[in-house]
Amino acid sequence: QVPLVESGGGSVQAGGSLRLSCDASGLFYMTYCMGWFRQAPGKEREGVAVIDSDGRTNYADSVKGRFTISKDNAKNTLYLQIANLKPEDTATYYCAARLYRPCTLGVYEMEHWGKGTLVTISP
Repeated sequence: QVPLVESGGGSVQAGGSLRLSCDASGLFYMTYCMGWFRQAPGKEREGVAVIDSDGRTNYADSVKGRFTISKDNAKNTLYLQIANLKPEDTATYYCAARLYRPCTLGVYEMEHWGKGTLVTISP
């Protein structure tokens, strides 16, 4: 299992912004698809945003317009910029990767996972 290491989580007030980072040095150039997923307390893990090797992105409807996924090839890093945070965004956010097609928001399609970073939004 190649490590993916998330960072950038924390406690933020509603309406604020945050940027999550994922160090993917171990497999960045091997992957076709990378993405961000989240799991709120008592809920199932869900896909938030994915990006493929050509830079095409896909977002969950609940985050469109507020979340932006991007990657820095020179730094082997995946990012998730989150704006206008809401209390319902409170969750542990996971970075994930898949070596081959397809690139979707499906949790069970991802092959490599980080350990997650906790984001807590207060009203």
